[in-house]
Amino acid sequence: MKKAAIAATAVAVAPLVETACAQTTKKMKVLMINGSPHQNGNTATALQEAAAQLKENGIDSEIVWIGNAPVHGCIACGHCKSQEPKCIFDDDICNQVAAKMKESDALIVGSPVYYGQPNGAVLAIVQRLCYSAGGALSGKPAAAFAVCRRGGATASFQTMNMPFMMMNMPVVTSQYWNIGYGQSQGQIAQDAEGMQTMRTLANNMAALLKATGGKPMPGPSERTTFTNFIK
Repeated sequence: MKKAAIAATAVAVAPLVETACAQTTKKMKVLMINGSPHQNGNTATALQEAAAQLKENGIDSEIVWIGNAPVHGCIACGHCKSQEPKCIFDDDICNQVAAKMKESDALIVGSPVYYGQPNGAVLAIVQRLCYSAGGALSGKPAAAFAVCRRGGATASFQTMNMPFMMMNMPVVTSQYWNIGYGQSQGQIAQDAEGMQTMRTLANNMAALLKATGGKPMPGPSERTTFTNFIK
């Protein structure tokens, strides 16, 4: 009787152990957004360098290109808050990226520099993601990367980091600001420090994900207070 009871207990516990092991060995994934109108340009090269280093660390990744078709800016219509929980504009890539972000554990956004600023299209997508799919972003590690010919990279890099901080996303650092230099396609590969910066970023991202088990940072402990300078 005693042996039978022990055997029955073992049979009952086995599925629970298997489930727990599956949860602890879940493969983590970083979503990367190529915010350039050029699918295989310098921004893509930099993100591919990070993706290869993430793979070395056992972390999956996916690079999503925003394309070169028109992208809507947010019109603050509130549709995503009052009706369907997605952006009202369903004819560009924003909602597709939101769906992928829900299944991802971290985010890296890369952009070329235009007039000292990130590409307007990728900014529009990130702004709409924050507003319409904030729950998919909140608390997850994030990083930005800017590619320029000569100048404007630091301003673009800072601009891209601003939304992450508002969404309670830990900003993952590297050995330097995440910037790279190149003009013609693939030229950034010659920027040894820029490529090393991407690898260090990937190592730091992997270390953070492993340390947290891929769990997002907890949200604020207090109800958010909104104020302005009028009242």
